[in-house]
Amino acid sequence: MDQETSNLLTQTSAGTPMGDLMRRYWVPILGSSEIAEPDGAPVRVTILGEKLLAFRDSEGVAALISEFCTHRGVSLFFGRNEECGIRCSYHGLKFDRTGACVDVPSAKGQAQVMERMRIKAYPCIERGGIVWAFMGEPSKQPEPPALEWCTLPASHVFVSRRLQQSNYLQAIEGGIDTAHVSYVHKYEVDIDPMHKGVKALDYIKADGNVVFEIEKTASGLTLYGRRNGDPDTYYWRITQFIFPWFSLIPPFGDHSLGGHVWVPADDENCWAWSINYRPDKPLSDHELGEMKAGFGIHVKYEEPAQGQPMTWRPYKNKDNDYLIDRQAQKDRRSYSGIFGFSEQDASLQESMGAIQDRTAERLLSTDKGIVMARRMLQEAAEALAKGIEPPALAAKSHSVRAAGVMLPKDQDPKPWARDKIENVTGKPIYSI
Repeated sequence: MDQETSNLLTQTSAGTPMGDLMRRYWVPILGSSEIAEPDGAPVRVTILGEKLLAFRDSEGVAALISEFCTHRGVSLFFGRNEECGIRCSYHGLKFDRTGACVDVPSAKGQAQVMERMRIKAYPCIERGGIVWAFMGEPSKQPEPPALEWCTLPASHVFVSRRLQQSNYLQAIEGGIDTAHVSYVHKYEVDIDPMHKGVKALDYIKADGNVVFEIEKTASGLTLYGRRNGDPDTYYWRITQFIFPWFSLIPPFGDHSLGGHVWVPADDENCWAWSINYRPDKPLSDHELGEMKAGFGIHVKYEEPAQGQPMTWRPYKNKDNDYLIDRQAQKDRRSYSGIFGFSEQDASLQESMGAIQDRTAERLLSTDKGIVMARRMLQEAAEALAKGIEPPALAAKSHSVRAAGVMLPKDQDPKPWARDKIENVTGKPIYSI
């Protein structure tokens, strides 16, 4: 990859090709529970390089506005959330959820002054326990996201987020790379309560030489990872990359389904969302307890300083070398010496640097899916600059699942997948 292409793919601030592309989609901002209380404390959040403020107004509606007052640039984080707006603590200017300035105490009744003070604001919706915002041109607002986990009752879904200190693209590439499961997660899968005890692990650990087939679809990419199974079969792990930043993880046995969202905070940090869900029934109290304890794809968090907000960093992080245990690495209790799926992934993706130097990498055949995802992102960004609409804007294209399945060696998995894991409402789950 040349540096120009790398810059196009990794830079996401407003006015960049990739930033403009990502602003054509509904963007996950923060958990609904983080602003649960009407007129409660606002929350700072950085998304796509923009410093923003999320709050729930007096009517219970989620809002996202610029963090800074237009008058003198004061942070509205220190303002009061009251009577359907945030009032700046410096000179009392007040802004509602649309960004309109509704009061300038020093210029009472001067409509032209209030209009001049308007700040940036983005419309919000809530789905799947997440507040989403549309940060693009209002006339281009698409349908709400309709991934399966977005459409389920709250009792069926568990969502967490963490801050990852790397560019979003490194995280996406890890999310769609099924080959690494045979290595970095090789021993963790045997002890993690959300993965252990399933037949798929035998195939994953026995065959690290994954053969890939990739299919471009209306939703993004379907990635078929083939491993040797029983004598007459292959074990196929079928991963979904739903454009531009979603991934669905092939399931393990009867454990809950899983997925991720990888959203740029800025060019050197991203928000890694992790989702577990059951389409057909609520998550059990036992499952929820495991997720809240940081098992599976979730994490235990770094404790914030007294009186400070959550950092959303895992407590195993780059500052403490992820609590790497070299003895566990030697003893084959952990492939890398780091415990926890997300921490294992983060340790490797963050080790590449904030933005990986892709001009120096040397790819292998197992990187085919990553190459295609990069190309799809690049082509969509370049096409958008020419006025061509990007993929996966239609909500109906989101109705797909990942799968794990044993198929005869002479069977093409692509027709099987189109029948079994597209338009998934009411269909069975396919898992080994």
